[in-house]
Amino acid sequence: MVSPTLHSAVLDALGSDIVSGDLPAGSVLTLESLQERYSVSRGVARECMRILESLHLVRSQRRTGIRIEPESAWNVYDRRVIRWRLDSKHRGAQLRSLTELRLGIEPIAAHLASLRATDEERAELRAATGDMRRFGDTHRPGRYLSADVEFHRIILTASRNEMYVALFEPIAEVLQESPSHGRPEYPVPETIGYHEAVMEAVCAGDPDGAEKAMTTLLSDVRAALKLV
Repeated sequence: MVSPTLHSAVLDALGSDIVSGDLPAGSVLTLESLQERYSVSRGVARECMRILESLHLVRSQRRTGIRIEPESAWNVYDRRVIRWRLDSKHRGAQLRSLTELRLGIEPIAAHLASLRATDEERAELRAATGDMRRFGDTHRPGRYLSADVEFHRIILTASRNEMYVALFEPIAEVLQESPSHGRPEYPVPETIGYHEAVMEAVCAGDPDGAEKAMTTLLSDVRAALKLV
């Protein structure tokens, strides 16, 4: 029986090699070459290719082998693809794309949440923001991060737009960036204040205020990551 850890490690290695360009688009692979390159069994190589094909990173072709697909074909919203890109030399481009996506989506989601959130969701948002303040002030980054992810999940869910909700996973992936990827080890007090401004506007039913506050928050993120 194949160890799940081995399977995951090989999949990560393959995915990383593709998104980094070490295995460039147009390259043709075989199961035999993968077995040799990654020192794995044929079964592991086949299963990894099946998953990568589902992500549109590769395409199996009868008689010619397994072809690496161009970036334009990839499922760029999948958390694994995002993580591999963040771990690659293309990290800056991935952060830029995700932050621009967030700027286009989350301010409108906050606007809608201020109009559509239930009383329970407003209470949950207030609690998540309170947790961010408490764990930020006491330098507990893990707990702070969990509260931050929950904050943005509530905003997207309360928008009542199922397409916005579907974007939570890619947004969560970048929110969970480690300090080595550019996220500060401890939250900046001003950042917590920006979240509190969003929360207050949503809870007050102020759509324009919520949209403006979220735009300010994300513009600060973009500036902090030097993506402007």
